[in-house]
Amino acid sequence: MISTYMQMIALLEISISAAVIFIWLLQKLVPGEITFAMRILLLFILGNLLFWPLGMSMQLPLAAYVRGVTGDLSLVTLLLLWSSILPKSKATPIGVKVAIGLIAILFYPAALGLGMTDPYAWGYGSLVLLIFVLIFAVICGLANWAKGVWILAFAIMAWSVHWHESSNLWDYVLDPFLAVWAIYSIFYALYRKRREKAQSGYLFRAG
Repeated sequence: MISTYMQMIALLEISISAAVIFIWLLQKLVPGEITFAMRILLLFILGNLLFWPLGMSMQLPLAAYVRGVTGDLSLVTLLLLWSSILPKSKATPIGVKVAIGLIAILFYPAALGLGMTDPYAWGYGSLVLLIFVLIFAVICGLANWAKGVWILAFAIMAWSVHWHESSNLWDYVLDPFLAVWAIYSIFYALYRKRREKAQSGYLFRAG
């Protein structure tokens, strides 16, 4: 019974996440701003299409096939993604992205066996990792990014009640998609800053 409940929750999360990504892509393609009411309507329609099997020929909903590729996303990734459709959603500070990128660069090679230490094992009830996540939340608060504090708080609470099948705290606060997004955002920000600087120099060039 509990396993079935977890499966349903996971499929619902994937359905909502895929719908949000589709809305984000649609916003990039269409001129003008998609209103918040329209985003919610699209989220409801697309989420249902992904969550329920489409016809008798499909034994599983589309979200199940997506989950088979992506696995379960961390709560941090889910909440960052979902909050992006909210009106006036504050962007994630670049310092937070740098921190996520550095943690991922150090974590994943070691977790895959490079070195003598396995940081993934710290996620199983380790007080040290929990304290580290709490400190990171405090830093988010000091950086005036309240959304980050709430996101990490929800991730810790979800881990404490075993919201997903995994009981490892790492799986609630970090995943490869979050790492790739953070690292890409850093390089894109540097590229954009360099391009703006070059354009500024061109405009103010003598003659």
